[in-house]
Amino acid sequence: MENRRSQVIVVSTRAVGAVSALCVVVGASRPASATGPYRPLSRPPLHSGVQNRPNLPHGQAPRVPGAGGPGGKGSNGTGSNTGWPFDGSGNSNGYNGNAYPGEPAPLPPQPAARPPKRRKHRARRFLATIAVLLVVVVAATAGYAVYSYQRFVSGVTHVEAIAASAFADIDGDDQNILLVGDDHRPADSTPQELAQMGTGLDGGSTSTDTMMVLHLPADGSAATLVSLPRDSWVDIDGYGTNKLNAAFAFGSSEGDAATGAQLLISTVQNVTGLRIDHYVRVSMLGFYNLVDALGPVDVCLNNAVDDPYSTLSLPAGVSTLNAQQALAFVRQRHGLPNGDLDRQVRQQYFLSVEARTIASPATLLNPGRLTNVLDAASSAIETDPDLNFIDIGLKLQRVGADDLASATVPIAGTPLIWSGGNQVSIVELDTATMPSFIAAIVGQSDDYTASTASMPADVAVSVLNGSGVSGAAAETTETLAGMGFVTGAAASTDDRTVSTIEYPPGMESAAKAVAAALPGATVSASAFVDGVTVVIGANGLEVPIEAPAAGSGTTASGDDAVVVPEAEPESGTDEGAGTTSYAAGACIN
Repeated sequence: MENRRSQVIVVSTRAVGAVSALCVVVGASRPASATGPYRPLSRPPLHSGVQNRPNLPHGQAPRVPGAGGPGGKGSNGTGSNTGWPFDGSGNSNGYNGNAYPGEPAPLPPQPAARPPKRRKHRARRFLATIAVLLVVVVAATAGYAVYSYQRFVSGVTHVEAIAASAFADIDGDDQNILLVGDDHRPADSTPQELAQMGTGLDGGSTSTDTMMVLHLPADGSAATLVSLPRDSWVDIDGYGTNKLNAAFAFGSSEGDAATGAQLLISTVQNVTGLRIDHYVRVSMLGFYNLVDALGPVDVCLNNAVDDPYSTLSLPAGVSTLNAQQALAFVRQRHGLPNGDLDRQVRQQYFLSVEARTIASPATLLNPGRLTNVLDAASSAIETDPDLNFIDIGLKLQRVGADDLASATVPIAGTPLIWSGGNQVSIVELDTATMPSFIAAIVGQSDDYTASTASMPADVAVSVLNGSGVSGAAAETTETLAGMGFVTGAAASTDDRTVSTIEYPPGMESAAKAVAAALPGATVSASAFVDGVTVVIGANGLEVPIEAPAAGSGTTASGDDAVVVPEAEPESGTDEGAGTTSYAAGACIN
């Protein structure tokens, strides 16, 4: 925190220094006419006689003593030595008799005149004022930023959601944040608050109806929001199979919000294979308050909706929603073509819309509105203590709302099953395509890209058959053994769509050697294997007739190294991960 604050102060100080230096340069660059030698106005021409005097009443002499020399000689009189301040010369006329004009006396030396100072002083005062104002503005901006951040962080509730775990980290420095929205309403909610939310008391329910994993690449590239349907039928440690949204409630019943979060995180990790680094939970009331602080939001629907369960009634096309309508918008699942799956789409779409609102100048450049939003957000969320909002912001600084990709974990169907003597509607996850789905989002690790392929004799590999073709694993095992690999016994596994080479983090070199022997297979790190494992999918494997020849390329050592074909690293493409980005103005169901 201190380092971050120092960065703000350093940046502000440098800005002030730059502005001040600019002011000094401008202040020293006055126009040339003000810096050249002073040129006084031309003296008026001297004339003989009294035409040189100011207009005075007849017979009145001036009372101002002159500074000039003696007057010229008259014919019948003496010249006056009373000079005029206007030209510094004596009068050349005698006062007695008819005098002839005398020669004007020579001018005495003129004192050096100084340029006017008032304009320069005004310019300096003006520039100094501007400099002070700029210093104040920059300092106030930096101070407001620090104050706002401290105010925001101080309002966040922390919970020990991340338990110590040996779960493998397959994506290195990338971060995965589990975002959870539950339907909890405070027990002391007033009838007015419940009416505003369009709901009633929940009887203490802690079901988590919204669960998403925000994947943030370490290099600042596009983030991906992965939704997990609440009705996903999954294994929950200690409780058998149940709906995913029950995990938090089961864990909470054994302790508190921390144990509930830990069991939910463990369940999500087992489903996706992604290690969860951070946790954020928002309640229904918190969501309402946050949207209310952001103000009205525009959404677009392909078809009109009228759902009495969520209280949402909107026409087709663009509608402007208040906080109550927005809450109903993300909660609706009745009357949608795909039920709970379309609700996931609603939530992804809404987050994209609100991301634009938060990042807009209307929010960021409005201190009052921004303060309200930050206060509402900080009071609405619950996070693990190690979540650093500045680090998250730095990772998202290059990601716009249009760059936020959304996806839902692979779905096999939505069947009705019997559980506990009751018929239950569930979402069946497609575990066969889950590994390739996650691999497409995470992409290939830098460690794998930079690794050097091991020698086949130094690599142990196992083969599993998920293709449905009898004998496929045994045949592939025999082929790999003939290439010099150390092979284990062939076995079967659940059906897979895509053939993969899976490896635990730390075995990149061994996996690269197998990839050279089986080109075309998807290579991905996995938390569910102990060694390099080939899983044959329905798309089969391309096995070379001969082992890869030794030669140049990526080598282990010496001349007997394995040549690894150059290939583009895996990346989270729209096609591979089935992701969607919601452009501004997009319409949904």
